[in-house]
Amino acid sequence: FIDIQGVEDFHGEMDFKVAGTKKGITAIQMDLKNDGLTMAIIKNALEITYDARVQILDQIMLPCISEPRAEVSQYAPKMITMHIDPERIREVIGKGGSVIQKIVADTGAKVDIDDDGTIHIASANAAACDAAKKCIDDIVFVPEVGKLYYGRVVRLMQFGAFVEIAPGKDGLVHISKLDRKRVEKVEDVVTVGDMIWVKFMEIDEKGRWNLSRKDALIEIEAQQAAAKAAPTGAAFFSLSAKLAAWYAGCGKVESVTGRKLAL
Repeated sequence: FIDIQGVEDFHGEMDFKVAGTKKGITAIQMDLKNDGLTMAIIKNALEITYDARVQILDQIMLPCISEPRAEVSQYAPKMITMHIDPERIREVIGKGGSVIQKIVADTGAKVDIDDDGTIHIASANAAACDAAKKCIDDIVFVPEVGKLYYGRVVRLMQFGAFVEIAPGKDGLVHISKLDRKRVEKVEDVVTVGDMIWVKFMEIDEKGRWNLSRKDALIEIEAQQAAAKAAPTGAAFFSLSAKLAAWYAGCGKVESVTGRKLAL
């Protein structure tokens, strides 16, 4: 940071700029007009720049911002980098670029796609970047087998109900998978617009998504039963005290991860 006066930069034989923290150096840049440097000159320059750097940090920078902000300012340009399956690039671009052009027009973000599936999203504000990323995530969304999703019933058929679990992405809940009991009519259980939990079961040989409300209900009930059976409140602390006393003889307690915990 020593390059702010003509005595160093113009009249002197070199200017020597050092950036860093109190703990060390992050960058060095210098302009030299003489024939070379000795180790003594370099040592002296590093000492001088350290003193100047600490003074700038203590008197100017740290009083203004003592640690990095949790989030970048809303006025700073933002960039998000994400990766998708290269086979899905055509879906994000769309016919004649129609899909990606709509994403750009709707969000105001700039979107660039590399051949390897890397996508760069840039904008002057974070909200636009997040909106563009969500659009792309929705396009390439692939549900996970066995996972629960909260979706909206969008269509009823005699053989089941179609449930949208992501924007524009729906699957079939067959009438036999609508409830734990036998269902005579789909309308007896759900109507269009209902929000229900479903479990993603499979993608069949034709690429169709098969969902199950029945299996979702069973899993949710099992989770609720397990939560009720778990020790809580005073019972939990009583159990913890007993465990601590039981392990006191060995002087340590190990968690389920194997890490030692101090008592």
